[in-house]
Amino acid sequence: MSSTSPSPLHLAVALDGTGWHPASWREPVARPRDLFTAGYWADLITEAEGGLLDFVTIEDGLGPQSSHFLEPDERTDQVRGRLDAVLIASRVAPLTRHIGLVPTVVATHTEPFHISKAIATLDYVSTGRAGLRVQITARPNEAAHFGRRTIPRIDAYDSPGARGVVTDLFDEAADYVEVVRRLWDSWEDDAEIRDVATGRFIDRDKLHYIDFEGRFFSVKGPSITPRPPQGQPIVTALAHQTVPYRLVARQADIGYVTPYDADQARAIVAEIRAEQETAGRAEEPLHVFGDLVVFLDDDPARAADRKQRLDDLAGHEYTSDARVFTGTPVQLADLLEELRSAGLTGFRLRPAVAGHDLPAVTRGLVPELQRRDAFRRAYESGTLRGLLGLVRPANRYSAAVTA
Repeated sequence: MSSTSPSPLHLAVALDGTGWHPASWREPVARPRDLFTAGYWADLITEAEGGLLDFVTIEDGLGPQSSHFLEPDERTDQVRGRLDAVLIASRVAPLTRHIGLVPTVVATHTEPFHISKAIATLDYVSTGRAGLRVQITARPNEAAHFGRRTIPRIDAYDSPGARGVVTDLFDEAADYVEVVRRLWDSWEDDAEIRDVATGRFIDRDKLHYIDFEGRFFSVKGPSITPRPPQGQPIVTALAHQTVPYRLVARQADIGYVTPYDADQARAIVAEIRAEQETAGRAEEPLHVFGDLVVFLDDDPARAADRKQRLDDLAGHEYTSDARVFTGTPVQLADLLEELRSAGLTGFRLRPAVAGHDLPAVTRGLVPELQRRDAFRRAYESGTLRGLLGLVRPANRYSAAVTA
């Protein structure tokens, strides 16, 4: 890394079906017939690894995709249906060597005990490259899949009537992550003895009850899965406003945010850092990544025309919670450097058409960033924590025992 670059720029991609544009499946490169095959996902993630990206995130949910934010739709002209994100990551892990694998998990309605062992298993399968993206859902139809509680219908996450509901869901997600993290620590690193001569496989004194008692969960522990290779796999979350910023500040290693310009990025980073201090984590590393949807082509007019053609197929202009970028890899590199100057430590790019825009990132943007000495030229670590510059944390329970 050149001395002109103060710190390495981190780069991830968010994979969702055939791409983030709802008409992406109709593009010739989209491979919609392969969408529910392991090979499709292996190809995308291998492409991302070829570009030396830090990690990929894989979208998931508890109900079919919808053009409505908080309720289902009846559309048949867009991709509907998914494979399980954690299982995709576990399938692809042995086919890759360096790239981090970060599936989405929905905290609402699922159990932290199950997710803790699933992500711990992914960390073993990938030899230290696992993470998770924690998400909430306020869709009443998804609550109906489980039948354990109801969620009142709200118009939008930021509407006045939704404030209490949304705050509770994010508080629940924070407790969820806390339980998951404690379960990862519930086995000390040397709890497994495996001594055939004495017949002792584990040291029972090095397995710990987590005894979590909170408003949303009561979990005794320990886990059934030994402590993951990274100790603590990476926890990430997408955040658009104060309540989710607070979740990021309390529990995440990476927060994804959606600024439209450098001034907005600077304000968001400042708010998250203030929340981090309030949470007592001011000394802990916390990455803040900017999210952008990208349409990349060698000619900016071609990128804009491609978006317009897809918008026409969809029947409406595509908009997103994140900034939608159309242009060349050089123009995108300029924008990333401008946003980075506002305090962002990395970026998560959402390819509008996975088959087109992911290779444009790995084969166009990455070489441009390398020319600017702004991105790695080789993987420098075998773990996701290592790629992100995060140390392997001590086990909270063994530290307490030896203190």
